[in-house]
Amino acid sequence: MLEGKVVVLGVTGSIAAFRAAELASKLVQAGASVEVVMTPSATEFVTPLTFRSLTQGNVIVDMFGGALEHVELARRADVVVVAPATATTIARLAHGLAEDMVSVTVLATRAPVLVCPAMDSQMFENAATQANLETLRQRGMTIVGPEVGRLASGRMGLGRLSDVETILGAICYVLGRGGDLAGRKVVVTAGGTREPIDPVRYVSNYSSGKMGYAVAEAARDRGAEVVLVSAPTALPTPYGVRLEPVQRAAEMRDAVVRECRDSQALVMAAAVADYQPSATAEQKMKRRAKTLSLKLTRTPDVLAEAGKGFVRVGFAAESENLVANARRKLKSKGLDLIVANDITGPESPFDSDTNRVVILDRAGGEERLPVMTKYEVAQRILDRVVQLLAKGS
Repeated sequence: MLEGKVVVLGVTGSIAAFRAAELASKLVQAGASVEVVMTPSATEFVTPLTFRSLTQGNVIVDMFGGALEHVELARRADVVVVAPATATTIARLAHGLAEDMVSVTVLATRAPVLVCPAMDSQMFENAATQANLETLRQRGMTIVGPEVGRLASGRMGLGRLSDVETILGAICYVLGRGGDLAGRKVVVTAGGTREPIDPVRYVSNYSSGKMGYAVAEAARDRGAEVVLVSAPTALPTPYGVRLEPVQRAAEMRDAVVRECRDSQALVMAAAVADYQPSATAEQKMKRRAKTLSLKLTRTPDVLAEAGKGFVRVGFAAESENLVANARRKLKSKGLDLIVANDITGPESPFDSDTNRVVILDRAGGEERLPVMTKYEVAQRILDRVVQLLAKGS
């Protein structure tokens, strides 16, 4: 998503400026060309040399160091990110003041602008700061954060710079708004559902949710409105994605049916428990007998009840007869595509960041993918979804 993009990173005078160095590093690792502009006060916290070393590019602080340098930089930018953004900088941007290289560059650019506030909670909550932020929103700028956390004052409060991963997600979200899924709603399911035995125990599986979350991120990066119906996971909600948390298969079924009424695609990456206890104990079951038997009944078939009129993609995690079992599921559930992976293979164990899959379609096609990151697999799946949408499937 960020490969070849020109990201102008504006760094201002906050103690959080050291985290901008990590952001610059992650952007470079993702393939972006990062150009840094700093306010003079920012250099009191982090030196320009730090950013030069991380980006292998120039760092501009002096407004008068080059003729119209800010204009050329603003024109090259695919996105401008001000992180951290102090209360002073936010005020300058809101009032159109051009007093340093950061404010000048923002004023001159036509690229999307992300502003990431970082300051003491009392400064952030001040009516003047809130009014300035609202002005920036009305002008089309994206405000990312801040978050609740430990501040420079030692107090806990709202004002901490957003995590680097959140800011990266926001950049991808903004850059992807004109993608090939713009104007489309995509529903994605993820994680392993939990069917309670008693208030403490449940029946579930080893799913980490990583594949479903990768699909949600990839769909967001292509401009889709994404709803992520997720069973419990340890993963953060991707920026720009609406999370619908669920626990049980029946809850997932209800959420999917509701959200698919106006969707164009459903990607069912969740590992839905096939069985649930016939009855759930109201109190914690005590360890008394040497053995315990549980009577299980079938859970709702989410795909069968999801409805039709949109592209439907399923997943098949198999331990034997991979293609045959996946094709049987593709046909029985009336899917457009099914993504099959061998869970016994070394490249696609549970909780892995990579996967090796086979994509099957209802016309009999079979696409075998090499080992890829789950995000890359997600993009290949969405390539097929886009093709189906174009055909009106």
